[in-house]
Amino acid sequence: MMRMVMVVLLAFSGTALAEGGMLQGSCAACHNITGPAAQTLKDAFAKKGPDLFYAGNKYRQEWLVSWLQKPARIRPAGMFYGGHVKTGSKGDEIDPSTLISHVVLSKADATSVAAELMKLKPHNDLIAKEKIEPGSVPRQMGEMAFNKFLGCMACHLIEPEYGGFSGPELYTAAKRLQPEYMASFIRSPQAWDRKSMMPNKQLSDGNIQKMVHYLETLSKEGTNGN
Repeated sequence: MMRMVMVVLLAFSGTALAEGGMLQGSCAACHNITGPAAQTLKDAFAKKGPDLFYAGNKYRQEWLVSWLQKPARIRPAGMFYGGHVKTGSKGDEIDPSTLISHVVLSKADATSVAAELMKLKPHNDLIAKEKIEPGSVPRQMGEMAFNKFLGCMACHLIEPEYGGFSGPELYTAAKRLQPEYMASFIRSPQAWDRKSMMPNKQLSDGNIQKMVHYLETLSKEGTNGN
């Protein structure tokens, strides 16, 4: 574990930071910067970090700047949960010893990296198809659809320690993700990543809007600002 963390830390030191080559020289050690998305399950399961080649279509720049200075784990069980769980007294549980912590950047470096990531926008066509209408969804109603009807909590946390851990937590989703991206990914996960393990629920436009508004409600109520 210590060796893996040191490799990541060393990758961000020296000339990589000084010369501004972090994306291609350092971030690329764990992230797909150039695309395309994984074409096989083997490649998908081997991911060390999320794809970043469409980061400009996905993330909020202000969140990136903040998160890179104070990283908090978004996927409780890593990119592929099967490689980060162990058998516990009550079934599968996360094995923290297998997880790698993200390097911490200075404010200047975080700002620089975020600016470069926001230039990566190969999926403007998908984003352009989405229009988020103003609205809100009461948490109780949203949670009923999210959990009971769609089963999303089997994989996602909607608050710390409440929900599944094989996918990214969603109680800060609206703080880190652009609303049009959330709508587009809910509409068709495989349009963004053909090997995505998230199922396409074939939701109507209206229900996609409601899910986005529900995620916005979760982020407003959440206590984790990362």
